[in-house]
Amino acid sequence: MAGTAVSGRLTWRAATLAEARWETPSARTLVLDVPDWPGHLPGQHVDVRLTAEDGYRAQRSYSIASAWPSSGDGKVELTIQRLDDGEVSPYLTDDVQVGDQIELRGPVGGWFVWRSKSTSPVTLLAGGSGVVPLMAMIRARADAGTKQPFRLIYSVRTPEDALYADELRRRVRDDAGLDVHFVYTRKTPDGWPAPPKRLDVAAVNTYGWPPDFAPDCYVCGPTTFVETAADILVALGHEPRRIRTERFGGTS
Repeated sequence: MAGTAVSGRLTWRAATLAEARWETPSARTLVLDVPDWPGHLPGQHVDVRLTAEDGYRAQRSYSIASAWPSSGDGKVELTIQRLDDGEVSPYLTDDVQVGDQIELRGPVGGWFVWRSKSTSPVTLLAGGSGVVPLMAMIRARADAGTKQPFRLIYSVRTPEDALYADELRRRVRDDAGLDVHFVYTRKTPDGWPAPPKRLDVAAVNTYGWPPDFAPDCYVCGPTTFVETAADILVALGHEPRRIRTERFGGTS
């Protein structure tokens, strides 16, 4: 799959929306049917291009949420977080309908990816919609039937903002090799044992893998979150070469 994930990545393809579902009140998953999709690795992203009737074009990059397509079905999932002042995301969350087409190019990226042949434990650190490529890794791990233990630390503003919350709970229940811990920065669920707070050393030290286990660490989210999380990992003694980061604009 790694080889096919490179082939054709610069080609624009007409992707048809086959299905859509809301993950939160402001985030929507698009299931796209992409003919001749070359396959992808969990952690990669795609470029999406929209063209207006007057010819104006807008382009944005979005992480792939799905594991690699099975049986060459060519289905690619993107989870889009609406930005109220955005140029592309409001259309993708509120306007595009099943049967509509958008242009898609990819997959893109070869560093921030997880491969099933890895044998190291994995710590995933997500801020907001930065969980999307990490969810692809969790799904790919399950599909591949590998045994590497995964720990996800997921920072969100409120419980209502958490993407894939039901699926994550189900996967933790059914898979002893997956642990998930939420960090709530604005509002916690009823009965939560701690007040709202940002990601800190204590959370990473308690819920991530210790550096002695030599885990692979993947960090994705807004720039400030990624910088903080990476600094914490280094301060705790993790090897910088094992820390892979992916960031996007905005605030956490």
